[in-house]
Amino acid sequence: MITVLLFIVILGILVLAHEFGHFISARKFGMKTYEFGFGYPPRAFGFYRDPETKKIKWVWGKGRRGTRNEERGTSLKKTIAGDDQGQEFGAMLWSFNWLPIGGFVRIKGENGENANDPDSFGYHKAWKRAVVLVAGVTMNFILAGVILGLGFMIGLPADLSQGVDKHAKIIEPASVIVQQVQNDTPAQEAGLTFGDKILKLDDVEIKNITAMNEYIDSKDGELIIASVVRGKEALSISITPRVLEGGKDADIGIAVAEAGVISYPWYIAIYKGFVAATFGIINIFIAFYYLIKNLILGQGLLFEVAGPVGIANIVGQSAKLGFNYILNVTAMLSLSLAVINILPIPALDGGRVLFIMIEKIIRRPVSMKYEQLAHTIGFVLLMALVVVVTWRDVVGLF
Repeated sequence: MITVLLFIVILGILVLAHEFGHFISARKFGMKTYEFGFGYPPRAFGFYRDPETKKIKWVWGKGRRGTRNEERGTSLKKTIAGDDQGQEFGAMLWSFNWLPIGGFVRIKGENGENANDPDSFGYHKAWKRAVVLVAGVTMNFILAGVILGLGFMIGLPADLSQGVDKHAKIIEPASVIVQQVQNDTPAQEAGLTFGDKILKLDDVEIKNITAMNEYIDSKDGELIIASVVRGKEALSISITPRVLEGGKDADIGIAVAEAGVISYPWYIAIYKGFVAATFGIINIFIAFYYLIKNLILGQGLLFEVAGPVGIANIVGQSAKLGFNYILNVTAMLSLSLAVINILPIPALDGGRVLFIMIEKIIRRPVSMKYEQLAHTIGFVLLMALVVVVTWRDVVGLF
C-alpha cells in the first residue's frame, strides 16, 4: 500500500511539473488557458476568480453552467455560449479531480479550433507553439536537475569507478551494486534485482567490478554463491555463469556500478545535479536508440521495459534502500518522461512538434483531420503498448 501511494505521489509530481511547463509558457505567450487540473477527471471540486465581482467562486463536481451564467449576467452568457465554447466559467478554473495521478492543462485552440482568435494556441507562430509543446519536457529536465542537486546536498548514490571528485565528500564507500538485470540470463533466473549490493562470490570478497568479472569468467558452468545485501536483508543467491549470446566469456547478465554515496557543498551540489541530469538524459536517449533498433531488427529486448506496475515495483525497491535512492529514481523517471514525450510519435509532444515542422516545410498547416487521425492512432498504439507491458509486469510479479 505504501509503495502504491509513493508511486502515485512521485508520478503526480512529475506529470504536474510537465503540465506546468505547458501552462506557464502558454500564458507567457498570451494563449488562453481554460483549466489547470490536479489529477484527472471526474472533477471533485475547483475554484476560479469571477471576472466581474473579483471574488473566488467554488465549483463542486461538474458545476452548474446555467446557474453560473445567470449569476454573472448576459455578457458572460454570450461569451460562453458563443465565442468561446471551451470556457466553462468565464475565468480559468483550478480543478481538483478524483483520479490522483498527475494533472492536465487545457489551452484554447490546442486541437486546432479557434485558430483565428489571438489568444488561441493555433493562432500563434510555429516557434511559439513548439516552445509551448517542448516546455513540458524542459520542466521535467529542470525538475530532475533540482532533485539530483538536493540529493547531492544530503548524499546521493554515485558511480565511483572513475575516481572521486575533489569537492565530494564520501559518505558511504564504493561497493558493487546491480543497476540492471538482462532478460533470460543467470542473474534473472537466480533472482538478482536492481539495487542488490554484491559483497562476495563464494568466499571471495568483491571490492570492484574487475574482481567480480574475473571471478565469474573463471566459473563458466559452475555454481557460485553470491552474498548480497538487499535493503537491510542479507541474502545468499545461487548463480551458474554461462557464455551469453553474442559474448565470449562467462557472464551472469547484469550491469553493475561501483557505487558509493557522496555529497557536495550546497553551492556545488545544484550544478552537479544538472550535470548528472544532462548525462542521464543522454544515456536514456542512447538506451531508446538501441531499444528501437533491436526491435526493428527483430533482436528482442536487451533489458526489461517497465510499465506502471514495474515502475511502482522499482519505486518500492528504492524505498527499501533509502530516501536518497528514491530521489535518484524520481530524477531518472522525470528524465525518462521527458525523453518519451519528445520522441516524434503522434499523440506525444514530440509528435505535435513534428507536425509543426512539416507545416514549416510544406508552407501550410497540415489538415487537422489527418493530424487528429495520426494522434488518435498514436494514442491507441501507445495504450496498447502500456497494456502489454503492464501485463508482462504483472506476470513477472508471480
